[in-house]
Amino acid sequence: MSKHLAFEEPIIQLREKIAELKKIATEADVDMTDEIQTLETRLTQLEQSIYANMKPWDRVQVARHPERPTTLDYIEAMCENFIELHGDRTFGDDGAILGGIAFFEGQPVTIIGHQRGKSTKENIRRNFGMPHPEGYRKALRLMKQAEKFKRPIICFIDTKGAYPGKAAEERGQSEAIARNLVEMAGLTVPVISIVIGEGGSGGALALGIANRVFMLENSTYSVISPEGAASILWRDGSLAKQAAEAMRITAPDLQDLGVIDGIIPEVMGGAHRDIAQQALYIKECLIATLGMLNRLTGQQLIDDRYEKFKQIGQYTEM
Repeated sequence: MSKHLAFEEPIIQLREKIAELKKIATEADVDMTDEIQTLETRLTQLEQSIYANMKPWDRVQVARHPERPTTLDYIEAMCENFIELHGDRTFGDDGAILGGIAFFEGQPVTIIGHQRGKSTKENIRRNFGMPHPEGYRKALRLMKQAEKFKRPIICFIDTKGAYPGKAAEERGQSEAIARNLVEMAGLTVPVISIVIGEGGSGGALALGIANRVFMLENSTYSVISPEGAASILWRDGSLAKQAAEAMRITAPDLQDLGVIDGIIPEVMGGAHRDIAQQALYIKECLIATLGMLNRLTGQQLIDDRYEKFKQIGQYTEM
């Protein structure tokens, strides 16, 4: 049984009621078809109402769902012959960043993404999806390799942020992220980034300097977590719900602000409800976007990326 979230409680209760009636009908050999159909109709209406009117904090919870599909899930669902590549050729390998080469609709591509675990053991190995500097250096190595062999780059963003530990700082966390920002801006191959869960701080932006940036419908993209913002602004982390609303970190808000280029719809209830269908939605977006970007020259891709980020925000020239 999939873990449900607090705002989904009315849906869960109605589902349990329907299951109970079906059990009674079977065991007592009683015809309860009309009652069950009435409740199932009400369930459909309730699901549409709740999932169509989700608050920012609701979307944060869905983005953090422990069963939410990861980078590896989408690679397995969309690509063929994926070969994972390891190491930054400087320090070591980082399990929080996954990358390699694969065929996408017959075209060779490089795929890089944050990778979380779905169990305690796996999360420890992946450092809960929070990369060290060697993870970002591995990502950059693979991007440069992709540029050399003229392969488009697909990035999946899903991290609370870069790992803030002492060892990561000693090995140059800030420099590694900054280097990725600079180098990604000048890549001469198409770059597409998709926020599939949480897109937190510079740890997310280090894979986000792309020609096109998309977000899944229930993902988030922000400079800091709602809890962190609440702790700084109001010195009370429990006000995270209010912070999420004020920060405008959801896909609809960020599309309105021009930070992202589009929203990829999610399966009703969240991507974890049907990974295969969700992968199909992402695949359709990638096919259309790659078809357009593949027609541009290297310099045109650089100029396109520059114009995209130059348009974000408002400023006045003095």
